Amino acid sequence: MKYKALHKLSYGLYIISTSYSGRSYGYIGNTVFQVTSSPPQLAISCHKDNVSASKILKSKVFSVSVLQKETDTSLIGRFGFMSGDSIDKFSDISTITAVTGAPVVVDDTVAWFDCEVVSVTDAGSHLIIVGLIKESDLLSDEEPLTYAYYREKYKMLAPKNAPTYIEKTKLEEEGLQGKDKEAEEGEESADKDDMDTYTCSICGYRYDPAEGDPSSNIPPGTPFSELPEDYRCPVCNAEKEYFKKS
Repeated sequence: MKYKALHKLSYGLYIISTSYSGRSYGYIGNTVFQVTSSPPQLAISCHKDNVSASKILKSKVFSVSVLQKETDTSLIGRFGFMSGDSIDKFSDISTITAVTGAPVVVDDTVAWFDCEVVSVTDAGSHLIIVGLIKESDLLSDEEPLTYAYYREKYKMLAPKNAPTYIEKTKLEEEGLQGKDKEAEEGEESADKDDMDTYTCSICGYRYDPAEGDPSSNIPPGTPFSELPEDYRCPVCNAEKEYFKKS
């Protein structure tokens, strides 16, 4: 099997939201597609470990916000790399409600869909949830954000809970590294420029070796190359591979 072939499939990036017991939940998804025209229905793929998955099953409703091409990365960081159990992802986020009552994120959104769950299929690590579109709207003529553009711009691998996630070792077996040549060269030169700052490409947090990261017990004077492999961005919880040399 050639895992590289899977990168030829097309995806977008969306915020999928629901509400249950008076609280809103949401996550970044890259698998949303129309499955029928009459009646109009959408399907989403949600990892079973996502907090939002269980809430959608209980509420029986969800919304899909189609993100614009130049979406603020902090929005992706908040909904894609943080848990709804630990923070209120919707704090200071513009939302509306339509027919189902599910929150609809309208920040950096070009279109949205308000859906009622009609079926759920267990697909192993993920649930395939089909929703009947109860309402929708077009907010902007801006281009939508595609997963291909996101991967190319930020040189990222899919998060582990994404349905498109492929283990890095499998890519390496095919002679791939999951990163472009420029990123590889940047890693090779990291040891030479150990005191350079590195920026999280999701939320914009800058790691400065001179300051370290007190919140993670990283003392001042610690080069980025010497950070633990499980180091996470203190702002959006993104993994170390999402940092780029500033």
